[in-house]
Amino acid sequence: MAIVRPFRAIRPEEKKAKDIASVPYDVVNTEEAKELAGENALSFLHVIRPEIGLPDGTDLYADSVYEKAAENFNRLLESGSLIQEQTPSIYLYRLTMGGHAQVGVACCCSVDDYDNNVIKKHEHTRKDKEDDRLRHMLTLSAHAGPVLLTYRGDERINDIVRRETAKTPLYDITAEDGVGHTIWRMEQSDALVNAFKSVASLYIADGHHRAAGASRVKKEMVDKKVLFTGEEEWGYFLAVLFPAEELVILPYNRWICDFGGLGEDDFIEKIKESFDLDAVGEPKPTEKGTFTMYIKGNWYGLTLKKKEGGDLRGDSSEYSSKGAEPSGSAKGEGSQEPSPSPVSKLDLSLFQREILEPVLGILDQRKDKRIDFVGGEGSAEKLQKLVDDKGGVAFCFYPVSIEDLLRVSDAGMVMPPKSTWFVPKLRSGLLVHRF
Repeated sequence: MAIVRPFRAIRPEEKKAKDIASVPYDVVNTEEAKELAGENALSFLHVIRPEIGLPDGTDLYADSVYEKAAENFNRLLESGSLIQEQTPSIYLYRLTMGGHAQVGVACCCSVDDYDNNVIKKHEHTRKDKEDDRLRHMLTLSAHAGPVLLTYRGDERINDIVRRETAKTPLYDITAEDGVGHTIWRMEQSDALVNAFKSVASLYIADGHHRAAGASRVKKEMVDKKVLFTGEEEWGYFLAVLFPAEELVILPYNRWICDFGGLGEDDFIEKIKESFDLDAVGEPKPTEKGTFTMYIKGNWYGLTLKKKEGGDLRGDSSEYSSKGAEPSGSAKGEGSQEPSPSPVSKLDLSLFQREILEPVLGILDQRKDKRIDFVGGEGSAEKLQKLVDDKGGVAFCFYPVSIEDLLRVSDAGMVMPPKSTWFVPKLRSGLLVHRF
């Protein structure tokens, strides 16, 4: 049973919503955030990327960064640019991008559900990034950006959403990237709260570090012997829940800066041992099971060679990087061959076991400094420029499906690092949860 709960949102004064709303903290670096904020003192980037208001070269984890975040947040509150609702509510958040639209339920979710795996994960987190989110949350006493959750669609929930979105919204803005953001405040939340009690599991789509940080906030409170009755706001975190069938996933692609000690030509020959290579004009793979490679000014399509009985090396092995957990299955005496796990069948797992490990010697994508990740629209063009300017090799992949994500999460496993890039992105600053 999934717990969703109304909350007293901190949100922009209506006329200032477009100026305040910003991209999430983790899709831009400092320079990009500074450029986007520009002269806009209301931009929520001043809260979630506060280093843009500090001297160049400031350590991103310095005390002054978190103090600046709190200062800027309080400034928006004291000026009335941000206001807090008097009563708890659930909100609906519609994203529109071109001809695509998706509507999510903006609410608070239970940290206990996260800790007890009612809210399922598909990625490992890094402690340094958890520490950063924890400090940011504790300094603001707020969750400044929502976690993107998903669930298998439920017609009862859909009916409620359709009725509520026929009403007049609080905000209806279009961001500079052309994405529309429309938010409704529900006057009555009980029906939706009760409908989610029939949902067995929620799944983190994006925001693993925000969710982990919220879990650690509660642990900090418990460690301080603060009594938790179940009503305290720090036992919950801000999230927007979308039905799985509405989500759009783009690929997260890779650039590797060298060839693992090989020359370019020798590297290509090693690739040919396992893959058929064909020159292609389009860098985006057209189907699952294939990917593309950019090297020496050319794009190539890669397809794993076949052998009698299946792929060259089979697909039943687990993704072996430290970035994924084993399935726990083993072949016992008299048992049949284990079925391929949902992780082993991912294209990024094939890439790991056929190229990254044996050819390039990259065992852990999360830690190896030779690999970088570029996701979303335009990533192929960015990768091509990286290779042209700095050398190395780039790879593009077919997008992971939402069903792949659900299957991996249900199996209690994790995907290779940086497997999914969800679009469109939620804006930060439109809804904030204070605890």
